[in-house]
Amino acid sequence: MATKHIFSLRRSALVLALAAGIAGAGAANADSASEAALEARIAQLEQQLAELKSAVDAQKKATAAAAPAAGTGPAAPGVKAPIQVTTITPAANPNTTVKIGGFIKTDFMLTRTDSGQLADSASGRDLYVPGQTPVGGRSSSTDYDAGAKFSRFGVGIDTVTENNDKLGAFVEWDFFGGSLGNENSTNTYGVTLRHAYAYWNKWTAGQTWSVFMDTAALPDAVDFIGPTDGVIFVRQPQIRYTEGNFMIALEDPQTTIIPRGGGAAASSDRGAVPDLTARYNWKGKWGHFGVAALLRDLRVDRQAVGTTPAIKDSQFGGALSVGGKWNLGENNDLRYQLTGGAISRYIGLGVTSDSVLDINNDLETIDGWAGYVAWRHVFTKKLRGNLMYARSEYDNPVAYTGSAVTKSSQSWRVNLFYSPLPKVDVGVEYMVGRRELESGVDGEIDRLQFTAKYSF
Repeated sequence: MATKHIFSLRRSALVLALAAGIAGAGAANADSASEAALEARIAQLEQQLAELKSAVDAQKKATAAAAPAAGTGPAAPGVKAPIQVTTITPAANPNTTVKIGGFIKTDFMLTRTDSGQLADSASGRDLYVPGQTPVGGRSSSTDYDAGAKFSRFGVGIDTVTENNDKLGAFVEWDFFGGSLGNENSTNTYGVTLRHAYAYWNKWTAGQTWSVFMDTAALPDAVDFIGPTDGVIFVRQPQIRYTEGNFMIALEDPQTTIIPRGGGAAASSDRGAVPDLTARYNWKGKWGHFGVAALLRDLRVDRQAVGTTPAIKDSQFGGALSVGGKWNLGENNDLRYQLTGGAISRYIGLGVTSDSVLDINNDLETIDGWAGYVAWRHVFTKKLRGNLMYARSEYDNPVAYTGSAVTKSSQSWRVNLFYSPLPKVDVGVEYMVGRRELESGVDGEIDRLQFTAKYSF
């Protein structure tokens, strides 16, 4: 303010001097010597005005540089204060930004099953796991569960170099890492690594969502996943190349195997061939649509143990998936996905297994199909809801798997979300799920779930 006052006074003095000079020039209009003197004086005053303006501009810049850090005082109206004056990563490259985000999410659930109980430690007590839906047992009572273990925290680092190279990294955790305490007192849980990857221009290396998965088509659900029976849901280490709307990746392989005759599935982490995934997406105001492909080398390689002979075999399997989001005006959209092939490990948190051992201890691939459709409607700026259906079916070679394997799984769910404030969601969801075995035995699960979530 003082600077502006000084500048105003000097400008007024200059105007008065110019007026006086012009009046004197009028009185001596015939005197050419006086005119020359007046022009010289005006030129001198203009030079002084330019110097004064330069001094004021320099003082403004100095004042801005000496401004206090954000948070020590209010910002001027309409001016967004910087989050930080200096980088919080001093050793980082120039032009580096840091993003910190996540959410706190607490869930409250009432669960009823009609054909047996979910075990106390089962993951199905915290989220819908189709393969854990009890079948063939007695009707159980309603169980109540609550927890905040799906809360998450992430840090992203992004840099743009002088040569316009883009590089960075992202790491994210949640707390679904198994119980470290008990519900009697502490309810503590282990930290779980969700994402950890680095990128450089078109290359990405690390753990993140599979290229075979379309995260942009996932519906808005209170449950951790939502239409679990029919959705591709895998995070795993990979190296990925992206060119525009096209992505291709080599991803960590894994094979799940049902023993001959049925029983608990086992995992095999053998072989030198990674899973090959590729995707192409189309995007527009209408929404987006994607096509993805998967090629896998299903493999088992086990040494002989006692009377159990060595087992070594491999089978190639492939799968295709299509899906996306279709915008139906400003307040509605339709999200969908359809997948078929050797998909078992990639669908529904492993509803069934990828393969089974035949009479010669060779691998027999288990194919299937899965899909979902979800309608989202925005009632008001603060209220929205979703209706969704999901299903998967599997072509089990019953002669080898037996009849006690999952033939199909499906679920319906409807929810409402209310957002009283930005980044705050309060939701309620009702879900009905059903699993059926090849023998015809089935079981149903009902769940009423509430959630409170604050994103940051």
